[in-house]
Amino acid sequence: MNTQILQFNTKNIRLCAAEISCGGVVAFPTETVYGLGADALNPLAVKKIYEAKGRPSDNPLICHISDKSQIEKFAYLTPAAEKIIDTFMPGPITIILKKKDIVPDIVTGGLDTVGIRMPNHKGALQFIDACKTPICAPSANTSSKPSPTTAQHVYSDLNGKIKYILDGGSCQVGLESTIVDCINLTLLRQGGLPKEQLEALVGALKTNVVSDVPLCPGMKYKHYSPNASVYVALCGENMTKRIIAEYDKSDVKTIILTLGGNYQGRNTLNVGATVSQYAHNLFAYFRMLDEQGYERIICEGVTDDGVGAALMNRMLKASGGKII
Repeated sequence: MNTQILQFNTKNIRLCAAEISCGGVVAFPTETVYGLGADALNPLAVKKIYEAKGRPSDNPLICHISDKSQIEKFAYLTPAAEKIIDTFMPGPITIILKKKDIVPDIVTGGLDTVGIRMPNHKGALQFIDACKTPICAPSANTSSKPSPTTAQHVYSDLNGKIKYILDGGSCQVGLESTIVDCINLTLLRQGGLPKEQLEALVGALKTNVVSDVPLCPGMKYKHYSPNASVYVALCGENMTKRIIAEYDKSDVKTIILTLGGNYQGRNTLNVGATVSQYAHNLFAYFRMLDEQGYERIICEGVTDDGVGAALMNRMLKASGGKII
């Protein structure tokens, strides 16, 4: 199969929508990361997502819609969900609701709940609308690798496995959506919408959920990881000492990702002036550093609030919990 990167225009949107209608899969951009989409109501098409990614079948997918009114067709609303929908959709937020029978079990990993989101991306909404069906889509990468934020990232991972990639340029946010269980008022994944904004709307959210099965994407398995070993230097007054100590342990080819140039030394890379820029660039830099042959990446930690909470989640997932 030859994978084509297509410009985002009306003709190519129709071509990709036709591919979805025929039971195929298509990679498309959102404001968070690129998604690998299929008709959420076609179990055979959804299976192709798992096959292309090498994704465990118990890891649930998120259904993407183009209009808020579509949600009630697929799930049962709650008062908290209605508030979130009215305030934050479209946007980088996924709501977990009790699913209706129309949603196949393969989409939800066998759970009786389903994740639904409406991207804040004009092109994505045009594509989903043209498909005339909800599109279930995880990130368009090989399972466990850094999420793709450009069409070229998708091509690097999935060339030969899918037909089309709709190229919408670089994703604005760079981290996946926030996921909130609207049945139990539980934050399941930090993401592009800060927890503080959600809690200001619906009240305190439970966190640190323990479950034997993944309740949403990103919970159970190692994610977001480059080939290089990743370490996280937790922020604090001794952070520079910890970085130096880890860096000087061996001759392993190492790079230090630093926010705003806080740490100055050999082989450092400034990944942004703000936490939002850091989050936007993280996955792209992981991929770039793999291409450059780095064996160890040390990430400067940030405070665990706002977008920083999602950024720390991704870095710790990528490191497998390795902290210095």
